[in-house]
Amino acid sequence: MKFAVNLDQCESYGICAHTAPEQFELDDDSRLVFRQEAESEYVSSELGEEDERSARLAVSMCPLQAIRMVP
Repeated sequence: MKFAVNLDQCESYGICAHTAPEQFELDDDSRLVFRQEAESEYVSSELGEEDERSARLAVSMCPLQAIRMVP
């Protein structure tokens, strides 16, 4: 399982970075570092079991529903 972040929808509240810091990181401008790697959508690499659990929690906590799990 992987996660995907819709970077057009994300407003960098940072809740995901606090919920799952292993997968989500903010840069010095408090924006997700994925913006340096993708324009509209970032898709993670395959997640291990523990990382998948924390990513699912981040999905549920995102106020803009900008994160989703993908196969």
